[in-house]
Amino acid sequence: MRFSVVDTGYDQRQVDYCLDELGIRLSRLAARAEGAAGEAREWDEIRQEAAWLSGLLQRLDLADVAARRYAGDAVRREAADLLAQARAELDEAREEARRVRERVYAEAVQARRDFEAALDARRRREVRVDEILSQVTVEQVPADTPTAAAGVAGSRVGVGSPDAGAEPPPGRR
Repeated sequence: MRFSVVDTGYDQRQVDYCLDELGIRLSRLAARAEGAAGEAREWDEIRQEAAWLSGLLQRLDLADVAARRYAGDAVRREAADLLAQARAELDEAREEARRVRERVYAEAVQARRDFEAALDARRRREVRVDEILSQVTVEQVPADTPTAAAGVAGSRVGVGSPDAGAEPPPGRR
């Protein structure tokens, strides 16, 4: 009797079929035993076949237990391997996240320093401009004072151009 090995041991249908066949044979033996109460030779055959069937059942049970134990061990080993791999990947991901956090924090600190330095430089330029402007003296020029451009023909917009006599644009009167 040979059974196909599947993920969880042997093919259950094959095992059930074998056990059914053994049950039928044992029933036949029991019937023969009842019919052959006086015949010693038939009793010996019955005892031999019963012993053989009993031994077969024990071997099947032991093989089934061993196969299930082996399958269970293989599943446990695979689960342990997967768990170890997942833990290793989790540790790697945590380490990568730690490195990224450190790099981003360092970049943020540097960006803040650069911003503060630029702001400080701007404030210093503002103070310097205020100092320069405070030293400039402004003289009031009377409104009727002629300028350098006052005596030059065509120096003012519209003076001496061909459109000098043209109508102003609408809405500008």
